[in-house]
Amino acid sequence: LGDVDVVAPATEQSGVGHSITFLSPLVCKEIFDGPRKRGWAVEGSPADCVKLGIFEFCAQRPDLVVSGINGGLNAGINVLYSGTVAAAIEGAFFGITSIAVSLEYNEHANFEKAAKIAGSMLEQILAHKDDQPQLFNLNIPTAAVERPHWELRVVPMGVQRYGEHFIKRKDPKGRNYYWATNDPPPKPGPIETDLAAISQGFVTLTPLQYDMTKWPVLEQMKAWPLKTSD
Repeated sequence: LGDVDVVAPATEQSGVGHSITFLSPLVCKEIFDGPRKRGWAVEGSPADCVKLGIFEFCAQRPDLVVSGINGGLNAGINVLYSGTVAAAIEGAFFGITSIAVSLEYNEHANFEKAAKIAGSMLEQILAHKDDQPQLFNLNIPTAAVERPHWELRVVPMGVQRYGEHFIKRKDPKGRNYYWATNDPPPKPGPIETDLAAISQGFVTLTPLQYDMTKWPVLEQMKAWPLKTSD
């Protein structure tokens, strides 16, 4: 698709959301594979990486930000926790079309096939979207990379609750600790979401937005007789 600059966290950053580093310096290191420069490793969050990449490391302003491919899906409410999605949001926030790409976790995950799927989707998105910067979330289940022909669903993000249970255990000193689980799983809703489509083996594509204002309620609140002083 073009020239690629890689700026990535130096360590695992699962579940960090949209955290950024501002109370300590961001240590960055150029990474080489023999004479070939692979990119930059950043001792920070995914959002840190995008911001540094745009304003410090890229020779010119990027036309596109691709976050991932992450090892593990980022669908449903996990979108709210995901560092992968947050990095794409950071790119979109600075007016650049951005896409988060995630592959279902598997010890032998086929990232090469997932990259081909993602590349195909990127070309099509860029060909069809309008001139305004857009934000997308792409999830690729294991079933899709194992099939000779994969299928796509354009679906909304699922917002069903899940993962409310914890396993309670004791450490060697007798102290209680808790381990989060994904149980109970999300319940099916009235419309097809990314979670439902992924469970059937479909690749999912979801347009996102970072403006969290609930505009209809905002309009209602303008008529509330809220006091401004005692």
